[in-house]
Amino acid sequence: MKNNAPYLIVKDHSVSSETFKLIQNNEYGFLETIPQPSSEKLPDYYKSEDYISHTDTRRNLFEKVYHFIRKISLKKKLKLINSFSLKDKNLLDVGCGTGDFLQTAKQNNWTVSGIEPDEKAREISNRKTNNSVFKIEQLLKFESASFDVITLWHVLEHLPNLEDHITVFKKLLKPNGTLIIAVPNYKSYDAKYYKEFWAAYDVPRHLWHFNKRSISKLALKVSMEVIKIKPMLFDAFYVSLLSEKYKHGKMNPIKGFWIGLLSNLKAIKSKEGSSLIYIIKNS
Repeated sequence: MKNNAPYLIVKDHSVSSETFKLIQNNEYGFLETIPQPSSEKLPDYYKSEDYISHTDTRRNLFEKVYHFIRKISLKKKLKLINSFSLKDKNLLDVGCGTGDFLQTAKQNNWTVSGIEPDEKAREISNRKTNNSVFKIEQLLKFESASFDVITLWHVLEHLPNLEDHITVFKKLLKPNGTLIIAVPNYKSYDAKYYKEFWAAYDVPRHLWHFNKRSISKLALKVSMEVIKIKPMLFDAFYVSLLSEKYKHGKMNPIKGFWIGLLSNLKAIKSKEGSSLIYIIKNS
């Protein structure tokens, strides 16, 4: 992959305080985090009590709001996968965290499997799903054409060896199966407003930073097609609130809410939401 000059220099606000370059990839149009931590070192960057997707804690107002919004999001995610006309309902959720989406799908007659690298989060999710969640190595052990739907909710940006993973997801999907990818969008208004303080860059845990062109090109690389793109409206508020903290050293709920609202309003015309859901069909 050939790279351009740095797009931004961004600090790890969560764990290490180290700085990383964001380099634009010429082939796909996404941004790459440079340098990318080695597979041995990468888990160290997740060792924070503030990494909320790996816990079920509700220690403060921020976490309580997160879990309240997550309940609403779970209903929307379930509605989305239920909208597909399927004879079978086999679901794989990659990077399932503490398993709430899988639990919700299982309660609604889906046959579920999950992948979660973090041991503690995997233990929590297995309690919710009757031991249906596995280490990432299991991805290569599933049979081909096993799943009607594969979901990655804010996960693709964390995965190394990006092209290899997309190829694996293609292989695991049934013919005409659906891949759902939700990722932050660095072309959004809130990303442009906060620049290097935009919380959704989240370096170096986020190895890649996508736009609509890059996801479409990745899908086409393995003969899949993006058929629909949907915004994740709550993400603009959550990300803006956290970005305010990174930029000013403290939460500013009013300003964060305003920038989030402005981002969503501008996205009505631009279609560049803070985070986007890509619905991708297998051939």
